[in-house]
Amino acid sequence: MTEFTTTRRKIFRTLAALLLLALLSLGCELSDGGDVPLPPTDPPTREPRPVDPPFTVFFTQPRSPEADERRGGPDEPLIEAINQARDSVDVAVLNFNLQFVADALDHAFDRGLRVRVVLDSDALDNRVPQWLKSQSIPVRGDQREALMHNKFVIIDGQEVWTGSMNLTVSGAYDDYNHLVRIRDAQVAEDYQREFDEMFERGEFGPESRADTPYPQLSVQGIPVEVYFAPEDGIARRLATLVRGAQQSVDFLAYSFTRDDLADAMIERSRAGVSVRGVFESEQVDSNRGTEFNRLRQAQIPVFRDQLPGQMHHKVLIIDRRVVVFGSYNFSINAETQNDENVMIVTDPDLAAQFLAEFESIYRQSQN
Repeated sequence: MTEFTTTRRKIFRTLAALLLLALLSLGCELSDGGDVPLPPTDPPTREPRPVDPPFTVFFTQPRSPEADERRGGPDEPLIEAINQARDSVDVAVLNFNLQFVADALDHAFDRGLRVRVVLDSDALDNRVPQWLKSQSIPVRGDQREALMHNKFVIIDGQEVWTGSMNLTVSGAYDDYNHLVRIRDAQVAEDYQREFDEMFERGEFGPESRADTPYPQLSVQGIPVEVYFAPEDGIARRLATLVRGAQQSVDFLAYSFTRDDLADAMIERSRAGVSVRGVFESEQVDSNRGTEFNRLRQAQIPVFRDQLPGQMHHKVLIIDRRVVVFGSYNFSINAETQNDENVMIVTDPDLAAQFLAEFESIYRQSQN
């Protein structure tokens, strides 16, 4: 072996030893938290779970081509929600003749869900309620002269659908109505209490007890009030709301015979608050004690509707941020005799949707 080869091997051994020492030193620094940082490890990213909006509003569109073909109405999203139900569907409406909704209830019943229906007794002999009974779905009437005028559906104890619309073909396609979906378990519990009073205990009208679990609550940060008539004194609350208006009061009224509510509107109008309204034209002629002429005499711009079908809304919009909706007409019977439901929601976004409907009807009614 030559001297050159021996020398080269020594050099290689020395370099290898130095490299090993360097690696050992780096390993100690890493293990001891030295100056050499570990590469950052990001936690696995998760897509945020979408939050369902608490309120979704559906308005009927009687003048649309789809309405002529009996499609595209608020009943269709309601049917979709019923089809997705997993536990229960409870229905309380004045009248019911939408067969496709009845079919959805029947399918839910066949899937093993609890399905129950409360109607005004005058509607019990109609074809769809009789068909539901033939499918073994329990249907109950109020068995009294005053109206079971509620309009709501509770699904799985988690959401409520309510508004001015009965589950009828004319209500969904010929008349001007709204249907609001509220996704909240506490609101559903409020409505469930009312439904059970009627269906299980047969308590209707003045027999109903004022025992709503959450009359005032917050739904995803939005203030909500839940009321039922006649037990909760709705008229007094509405008059108080109107008297508190600072900028505007806009209303759509199928029936309006409450002197106290009209008094509050006249007071605010004289104080400089903008007050406007639309009355259902036929009801102006047929209602005893209508407030239409009285408000006109007070120089408040109110009009009879000029729409095809009925202007069936029962809506108050206060200061463009508070909206009142439900089954409750502004009438004596609604306050003292009928079974009714009302929600008051303080939310500018929801109020804006109702205000757009108001403006459309108000504009058409001035012709």
